[in-house]
This record gives sequence, structure tokens and C-alpha cells, in this order.
Amino acid sequence: MNRTERMYEDACAIYAEHGVDVEEAVRRMNACVIGIHAWQGDDVTGFENTGHALTGGCQVTGNYPGRARTAEELRQDLDEAFTMIPGPFKVVLQGHEVDCVTPGCDRDSFTVENFSGWRDWAVERKIGLDIAPAFYSHPKLDMGLSLSHPDPEIRAFWIRHGQACRRIGEAFARATGVRSVCNFWAPDGFKDTPADRLAPRRRLMESLDAIFADPVDEALVLDAVESKLFGIGTESCTVGSHDFYLTYAARHNKAICLDMGHFHPTESIADKLSAILVQQGRILLHVSRGVRWDSDHVIVLNDDLLSLGREIAACGTDRIEIGLDYFDATINRVGAWVIGAHNMRKALLRGFLEPTAEICAAESRRDLTARLALQEEAKTLPWGAVWAHCLEEWGIPSTGVVLDRIADYEKRVQFLRG
Repeated sequence: MNRTERMYEDACAIYAEHGVDVEEAVRRMNACVIGIHAWQGDDVTGFENTGHALTGGCQVTGNYPGRARTAEELRQDLDEAFTMIPGPFKVVLQGHEVDCVTPGCDRDSFTVENFSGWRDWAVERKIGLDIAPAFYSHPKLDMGLSLSHPDPEIRAFWIRHGQACRRIGEAFARATGVRSVCNFWAPDGFKDTPADRLAPRRRLMESLDAIFADPVDEALVLDAVESKLFGIGTESCTVGSHDFYLTYAARHNKAICLDMGHFHPTESIADKLSAILVQQGRILLHVSRGVRWDSDHVIVLNDDLLSLGREIAACGTDRIEIGLDYFDATINRVGAWVIGAHNMRKALLRGFLEPTAEICAAESRRDLTARLALQEEAKTLPWGAVWAHCLEEWGIPSTGVVLDRIADYEKRVQFLRG
């Protein structure tokens, strides 16, 4: 018996004293599918080769060498990351991360054939694929508006793009056997106070209605809509606000996407899970770390993430989709995936290992002193020993080996891209 196994046995005994079955907690954590966001690897630039700058509030800082320049390079980077990320997982694409664009083909006419390399790759690896329309970084994001633009022709273009992505998601699901989540976020908004907030929101609503009127098999595609508090260039009014989308999701039986960077820095996303699930449908999480604004830092094991993991465990995972959403070009991009995915699983494990029964028992007998003491004691229980055992079971190398592997990969592959 090695040191990791000894520590794990001791941890199991300690958790048992608190009424926690470690093996059951690990089983529940292992059942959670995490969506790995492809855009960390290409800095959200996509592969249309239009030369268009990032717009719509998408800002990626840093110039660390080795960005994926093609879909093939991005898949290569993901494959490398997967050797260091415990599963299960799936991959989430943006609507401009295409394999190929035929002449005269724009986003509104994309089909699954534009993503055939992704489809075949996912089938080979037995993983699912999600997709999100890209309503940004395109000439038709005009005046910061897409689906809410006053010009009906511009709106029609973006409506067709949304419809195309849902059909692509449906084709992904048919090929992989895994339902595809199609998430809708549009950057529409105003830098200064608009004279009329109602009209653009009505146009956004009508555009979404038109997109979702195009039939797809709902057993294969889960639609989600995503809000934002504000963005760069939309400081005074975001058309797709939380109030707008929460209402829309409830009325139209769509999942609501909660991005941890899209709310006020002091606002708890964890608190929203039970408030929404007690009344409506499903939640898609975009797990990010905003620092003073929607800056999409790599997630760390801070209080926000731990609270989220705890609430996911408490609410159950049957109606919650978990996806990562950050992009940092100041560090190795493969390393960013690995660090963030590990922290997401750590937070889930911490949540499932919490001695809920004894804490709830204290609350039920209105012993709030005991509740507080037990909640604090839970923070010091030996979950790290359980995590180390999980890594060993998964065959995931230690941090030192991971760092060596990332350094070797960037020298052999990424740094040669120029």
C-alpha cells in the first residue's frame, strides 16, 4: 500500500465519522460531464480567415506563443489536454470554429459539413459536441447589434446563423449519441443610454422566436439562452439582460445559461441554482472567473467555485449542464484547460463530500451554532487525500509530470507554429 492509498483509507474513516460515504461521493463526481470549451485554444478567433478583429466585447489578453490556427491544430491541443484531464467530458464549440469554409459560404449557411472534422473526431473519441452561435467578430455585428438590429436584413442573417447552429448541433448528436447543447449569447447593447430600450428587446425576442420556430429534435438539442450584465461597448444597456432571458427561458421552456462572469462581482451564481430549479427547467453553467469585470480568468479553487460545487451537489446534477468558459492568452493554453478542469472537478468533489446530513440535522433542530461550526469543520476535512486517490485511479499524472508534459508539448508542437 502506497502513501496515497494509506491517506485515502484514513480519509474514508474520517468522513465516515461524519456520515459521508466517500465512494458514493466519488461515484457522483465521476458521473458529472464537464464541457471543455474549445475557444481557450484559439483565443476565440475562429477559423473563417476573414481577418476580422474580435468584436462584441470578446477581448483576449496576452500573446503567449502557440495559439491554434486551424481546427486541426485545436483538436491536436485538445487531445493533449485530455491526457491530463479526468473525465467524463465533452467539447463545446463556437459557431465560427469551422474546419473549412467554402467560397461564398458565410455563417448563415454553415452546415455540419463545415464541421465534419469535429464530428468525426468526436465520434472516434466517443465524446459529445455542443455548439454556440457566434454573433460577434463579423461585419454584420453592426453598431454592436445583431439579433436586435433595426435592419431586418441584418437580423435575418443572424437568425439564419442561429438556425444553422441548431441543425449542426442536431447532426452532432445523431453522430455521437450525446445530446448537443446549443447556447445563445448575443453581445447586443449600447455604450451610452439608449432612447428606447423596449424596441431592441422586442426585436431580440422576435428573432429568437424565429430561430426556435425552425424545428429540430428536442431529444437531440437542448437550447439555452445566456444573459449578461454589461460588456465592453455595452456599459449602459445590454439588450439580453438576465431579466429578459430568465423570463424568455421560462416562457419557452429553454435552459437558462448562467455565466459566472456575467453578473455583478458580488452576486452569487451558486445562490441562483435552487431559486431557478425549484420553478423551471434546466440550467447551463458557464464556469468562469471574472476579476472586476467579465475578464474570463482561468478558474481557481476560490470561494465562488467551491460554493458552486456545493450547490450543484445539493441541487442534483440531472438538470444542470456544466461547461467551462474562460480564455487566457498569457499562459500556455493547454495548461489553462488542465488547471481549470481540475479545479472544476475538485469543487464538485468537495460538494459531494460535504457532511450534509449532520449539518442539515443541526439546522433542523435550530442549532445554528452547531451548523456554523460543522460547516467550518467541513472545510478542513481531508478531501485532498480523496482527490489524490482519484487522480491515481484515473491514471492522471502528478502536477510535476503535468508541467513537464506541457513544457515538452509546447516546445515540440506549439512553439513551432510561429
